[in-house]
Amino acid sequence: MIIQLQQGIPTELKEAILKEVKQVGFKANEVKTQEAHYIVGIGKKDFDIRTLGQLPGMADIHRVSDEYKLISRKWRVNPTLIDLGDDVVIGEGNFSIMAGPCSIESERQIELVVEHLQANDVKIMRGGVFKPRSSPYAFRGMGLEGLRMFHQLCSENGIKIITEVMQVSQIEDMVEFVDVFQVGARNSQNFNLLDALGEAQKPVLLKRGISGTIEELLQAAEYIFSNGNEKIMLCERGIRSYENAYRNVLDLNAVPVLKAKTHLPVIVDPSHGIGLRDYVEPMSLAAVMAGADGVIYETHQKPEEAFSDGQQTVNFQESERLIKRMRQAFALRESF
Repeated sequence: MIIQLQQGIPTELKEAILKEVKQVGFKANEVKTQEAHYIVGIGKKDFDIRTLGQLPGMADIHRVSDEYKLISRKWRVNPTLIDLGDDVVIGEGNFSIMAGPCSIESERQIELVVEHLQANDVKIMRGGVFKPRSSPYAFRGMGLEGLRMFHQLCSENGIKIITEVMQVSQIEDMVEFVDVFQVGARNSQNFNLLDALGEAQKPVLLKRGISGTIEELLQAAEYIFSNGNEKIMLCERGIRSYENAYRNVLDLNAVPVLKAKTHLPVIVDPSHGIGLRDYVEPMSLAAVMAGADGVIYETHQKPEEAFSDGQQTVNFQESERLIKRMRQAFALRESF
């Protein structure tokens, strides 16, 4: 069960509620986030929750049978909206586009991408400065110096940035320069990192693991929420299979399933999902019609010269067309 406490609840009332939760045979876990103060009760004993609901200091109480409690739509029916400031809001009713290169390469590259995004009214730029690569000899990013440059150029032009964090030790240095932390597929079950991002208080885009189930993705998000951070987005980016005609299987089944199971925004990454430039557009449009709250994809002024993932990166002309078509598809979806 989930208990939401009243704002500013006196310590004695909170302790009385904790005592009652334990007396009915439940383990009580306190969770304090940017938004509210909760008690997550874990147990299986059947009892009348009205006995707790009438206690002083209670704001709300719900039974939640899912293993993941705080991110469950059985508890919070209304969708979570994530406000990045400057009228940039991610979540149901909005369609968010996040675009940029796989890797931040140079000042000039950032300037060109920013110009492209501004021309198409896109408010969020993606770009990696710490890159987890399959080969140790591949380009692994510009690091913190690149992040500072990335942040400065984007903030001067009203663009929010999303970039990947790979380990706990990077968070403190990065947090000042990041609007959204991205957790990549390889780190989707790095529980130490998820715990730390729960304490970081910046929005998090959590990608599904390479072979991860939907349940595992939801449990990973619960780690972040239970450590104090409600600002979470889930990202379907494809899962590994035996098929070798494309990079991954982009599981668009996951979009409506996740929307039914959780109140968190659901984002789709078609670039990593399909891994082939020619098919990024049709998979993006399919993601829109499947109900995604946004799409994150890779674009570069010259994909054939990109330091990483050029084969799945669209050029600016293709990106402009894709943006227009996604917005048309979203308008059509909303008219149903």
